[in-house]
Amino acid sequence: MMMIKKIKIFFVAAGLFLVSNASAQSPWQKLAQKPSTLGLQDGRIEFKTSSFRLQLVKASQTVSALNPLSIPAFDFTPGDSLKIRSSNGMYHLGDINISLQVEGDTAWKNFSTAKERNKVKALPASGDVLAAADLTSTLDASIPLTIKRFWEVHDGNLVLRFELQNKINSVVEIGALGIPMVFNNLLEGKTLEQAHARNVFYDPYTGMDAGYLQVTRLSGAAPSLLVLPYGKTPFEAYNPLLDDPTPRGIVFEGFYEWLVHSKAYAQTTWKNAQQWNEPTSVKIMPGETRSYSLQFVLAGDPKNIETTLKKYHRPVAVGVPGYVLPQNVNGKLFLQYGKNVSFINVEPAGAIDVEPAPSENANWKVYSLHGHTWGRARVTVNYADGAVQTIHYKVIKPEAEVIGDYGNFLTNQQWFEVPNDTFHRSPSVISYDYEKNQQVVQDSRAWIAGLSDEGGAGGWLGATMKQLILPDNTQIKKLERFVDQTLYGNIQYTMGANKFGVRKSLFFYEPDKMPAGTYDSSINFKTWAAWPRKEAENIGRSYNYPHVAAAYWVMYRLARYHHNLVNNHEWDWYLNNAAQTTIAMVEKAPYYAQFGQMEGSVFFFILRDLRREGLTTMAEKIEALMKKRAIHWRSLAYPFGSEMPWDSTGQEEVYVWSYFFGYTDKAEVTLKAILGYMPTLPSWAYNGNARRYWDFLYGGKLSRIERMIHHYGSELNAIPVLQEYRTHPDDLYLLRVGYGGVLGGIANINEEGFAPCAFHSFPSTLVNDGLSGDYGSGFYGYAVNTATYLTKDKELGWLGFGGNVKQENGWIIVEPTTAAKTSAFIAPVGLWLDLKAGTIKQLAFNPVTKQLKLQLDNADEHTAIAYLDISITGRKNKTFTVKGSSKMEKGMYVVPLHNQPTEVVIFVTDK
Repeated sequence: MMMIKKIKIFFVAAGLFLVSNASAQSPWQKLAQKPSTLGLQDGRIEFKTSSFRLQLVKASQTVSALNPLSIPAFDFTPGDSLKIRSSNGMYHLGDINISLQVEGDTAWKNFSTAKERNKVKALPASGDVLAAADLTSTLDASIPLTIKRFWEVHDGNLVLRFELQNKINSVVEIGALGIPMVFNNLLEGKTLEQAHARNVFYDPYTGMDAGYLQVTRLSGAAPSLLVLPYGKTPFEAYNPLLDDPTPRGIVFEGFYEWLVHSKAYAQTTWKNAQQWNEPTSVKIMPGETRSYSLQFVLAGDPKNIETTLKKYHRPVAVGVPGYVLPQNVNGKLFLQYGKNVSFINVEPAGAIDVEPAPSENANWKVYSLHGHTWGRARVTVNYADGAVQTIHYKVIKPEAEVIGDYGNFLTNQQWFEVPNDTFHRSPSVISYDYEKNQQVVQDSRAWIAGLSDEGGAGGWLGATMKQLILPDNTQIKKLERFVDQTLYGNIQYTMGANKFGVRKSLFFYEPDKMPAGTYDSSINFKTWAAWPRKEAENIGRSYNYPHVAAAYWVMYRLARYHHNLVNNHEWDWYLNNAAQTTIAMVEKAPYYAQFGQMEGSVFFFILRDLRREGLTTMAEKIEALMKKRAIHWRSLAYPFGSEMPWDSTGQEEVYVWSYFFGYTDKAEVTLKAILGYMPTLPSWAYNGNARRYWDFLYGGKLSRIERMIHHYGSELNAIPVLQEYRTHPDDLYLLRVGYGGVLGGIANINEEGFAPCAFHSFPSTLVNDGLSGDYGSGFYGYAVNTATYLTKDKELGWLGFGGNVKQENGWIIVEPTTAAKTSAFIAPVGLWLDLKAGTIKQLAFNPVTKQLKLQLDNADEHTAIAYLDISITGRKNKTFTVKGSSKMEKGMYVVPLHNQPTEVVIFVTDK
């Protein structure tokens, strides 16, 4: 990030804007002026456990540092900002929040150790207790409880315990009990190298007694930190600490609290939201004492988290293909815990069938799942020892129906047909406000209504990418008109010095130069985002170019491999425009082109097709441009720069080109970083959910900083994760993470086919955003990455992701359930099948003979020939031969299709 003196920097998804403002104070400067009340002047106290160096502020006994002994210089907590964050209201690890009612009251009263700091009363510490304190002095005097906090060591592990005693003669009901989880996700003032070395992200599994918080380093390197229940301290809800005055923004997502009880919130600020778990409270009788404890343990890198959970005797769940369950998929749930399962509940009742299934490993209990009712569903596992585990599913329609609904919504409700549109946006797919059930033709953010940037291009990009999966002749005819009349020549310059440059927006705000009444007077256009025409027509933002290149590339594929789907131009016109747009990105937008682009993998697909078609001169030019970029990335420790201080989108393209050019060291660094912010958890919302937290500001309707549920980062980051899996087919973790990202994105498409910017994670909301926004960028990732995977895990047995698996007479038979049914990976032999045309009806694999019988669907009016690309990845000692195709063409097997299924037999042998 460039450092410019006396310049206020606004990093925004629509571009980088510099505003001269030397005298204005930043929120961080204002924060630094607040009086310190934490008692830092009284010094620190320090302890060592078998894993940590724990440092406490002596006056508050809250954490000032938590260093793993394996890396003493690293701190999981924001100790580097302790001084600036030492005033009232700032949360620290060791604080507690409580909402309660005394019997007879009708309102909940809130208490917090962070609100008004006072020195706590130290208590004697001996034995397992490292430090103890009575917190009464730093709580409101009206609280009817005595609260003590203990830092303890049990079996060598660090434990934080709170002891609550009712000190009055009436029953006290605890309606909310929150333990702030304060770890170092503050990126303010750090370079990318510093952030990857010092900072963490963390995500919750609100699985009740089986719940945990995983804290992973930005680099993805070991160690990771797990916060686990110790005793009966269920993880019921995860609440953002919005009252903490630390400035939230693109450099700070905010802190959260682990809620053991949440009934008070559910009855007040959350009353309109469906929670992940049933909100609870607890009543404490006069004189009664209750304890709540969490333990802190180290894991290795993110892949080791489940192994660590088993080590600490925590319930472990593995869902296949994940926790998004299409209604035509036979899912599996694997459970491992030291106690038997007593019974399993599903809410809503009947939403998912859960039946015991045979297990190939005595350590795992196996259940078959089949989804029925569309929407969120909670599977509650009750164990014999009283432990309760909740697993959060999303049941969706079969993938083909989901994608069909999406395409219909885009090309009908979102289809914009206004021939005399002032801003030349017609015809097109335009942004949509689902809450108002209307198209967004004006917005204070120019790009939303302007068909460019992610937030405005999302609709037409998604509509085009849909055709790669499920081509529809009627929809394609509309998109041909869009390409010719709106994309080529309006969104994109195609003449003069700026040929193939891509504008930032077609919509702009210049009321003095436009006819009266042009702009909606109810919209506040007095913001930086209401671009004037000159800014809207700027072609210097490289992130706009992949959308355009992807649209041309899809039209090329449709024209090249199908009959009579695309007629306005020959296939080479589209491929040439895709290539020219690729070149223009580097030449017309060189500053941002130094960074990895979201959807940047499309440039690799374009290069590959140029070479396949023999267009060598153009291919060599693009490859040289891309290699120059990749060489630059290779020179950086963490080549994930962006228009943002930190981002999770450039990794996709950085990985693809680093891998292509043989820079495997940088591809590995990229993958580790992705795995650091893209978890696998027993929740459809967080499984495979790549971290994004600011794009509701730029592509959403409910505008706020918030952990986004399956924003476009999920599907985009799944591209490198699944590519890596295909080179390491024994690494099931990669498949689970990547497939979670693939299905997670389409889980947000609603029953009608509307796709939102993302799903809101705040427990006060927990619904889709109302604006279509930048969803299309993620759908690109789904479209190019959807595939059926067959693998055999040494513990879990034969597994299908994107296909239903059964065994018959020594054959493993897979019925694809993806919408596209064009790609498949047979992990035991590393066989990758990719159809440019034609679809897979069935796969049958013989694990003994290594023979694969591939059955292709019947011909149709647009597809009489299948083009099959076959390769071996991840199994260097294997090769293959093919029986059942008539000839080879440009590296593909050309298979005539018929009015009945066509069989292709592939023999895999050792070299």
